Amino acid sequence: MKLTSYFKILALAAPLFLAACGTHKKATKTVTPTAPDALEQQEFLHKVKENQQTTQFVTSKLKFSVEVGQQKVSLTGNLKMKRDDVIRLQLMAFGFVEAGRLEFTKDYVLVMDRINKLYMRAPYDYVDFLRQSGISFYTLQALFWNELFQPGKIRLQDEDMKKFNATLGDEDVVISYEEGRMGYSWLAEDKTGVIKMANILYKDPLNGNSQLNWDYLGFKPIEKKQFPTNMNVTLTTPSKEVKLGITLNYLGNESDWETRTKVSDKYREVTVDEILRRFMAL
Repeated sequence: MKLTSYFKILALAAPLFLAACGTHKKATKTVTPTAPDALEQQEFLHKVKENQQTTQFVTSKLKFSVEVGQQKVSLTGNLKMKRDDVIRLQLMAFGFVEAGRLEFTKDYVLVMDRINKLYMRAPYDYVDFLRQSGISFYTLQALFWNELFQPGKIRLQDEDMKKFNATLGDEDVVISYEEGRMGYSWLAEDKTGVIKMANILYKDPLNGNSQLNWDYLGFKPIEKKQFPTNMNVTLTTPSKEVKLGITLNYLGNESDWETRTKVSDKYREVTVDEILRRFMAL
């Protein structure tokens, strides 16, 4: 693969994550509703919430792929996450040289192209959609960590759980929550409460709806809690569909690493608009 292709990966992946919480694809799993009472729903929702990871760190080697139309690029890298602090994806060239980095902190998004020495750093409210939808780092964290969420909430309390609806079925349960133009739903296993799919919808009657489908597969334990090692993400907008695949290998909880990236003066800063223009031109 040409080194110039790596910036394309960053340009493809960054908007997907920046827009990740503005999309939805309705769960297609067939369930048989049983008209559960409020107590039964809340008992199941708390079962789902109890699956939340207790470890503070999740780290892994990864295989990373981005597909847009006929274009598909695959490479390896590293995933490093610290609870309530940072999500970092390092993308490698030739298996050993870091070519790019995506870093999401509580305060900003950082996209680095190490080959061309370019970077973009912006707060979440700098991006119109994220600001209008109340999307923050904690929403992305919940998607990566396979957890329920509500926009604007750092973590869910018992009172927050009452805002969710749970449609119980024979095998799977559909959990849903709506707020304004946003609709959120999850598909969870009935017996374990493990989330198998997260879905988000942004309704735009003028420009068309945008949708996200985030599938979770290949669960393995970290400190006695199950964590997905395969994540398939599909972002669908009125004009484009982007598919992202993440496969985690050697899942662990290493803590000996710097949680913030320092950008050298040799790098040139570009804007969010430039990143998005590069994406749309591909």
